[in-house]
Amino acid sequence: MDTLDTVVVDCRRLLCPLPVIRVQDRVADLAPGTQVEAVCTDPGALQDIPAWCRINGHTVLRTDSKDGEHCVVMRVGGACE
Repeated sequence: MDTLDTVVVDCRRLLCPLPVIRVQDRVADLAPGTQVEAVCTDPGALQDIPAWCRINGHTVLRTDSKDGEHCVVMRVGGACE
């Protein structure tokens, strides 16, 4: 993954529902097709952010966990996809 083309949203030390809110606020300013990586310490974000993506038309590309950090990588959706 090319991090130059990926917007990273730092959600470390935030508990539900704040990771989803932080991602939602950041995605609102991004163009469709932009790749976003949310880095979280709350393991619930692995379910919460993908659920938010499904409801709002964004695509989850992958999720993973390592060393107490949980990442959700998504592509911003849009009407012209």
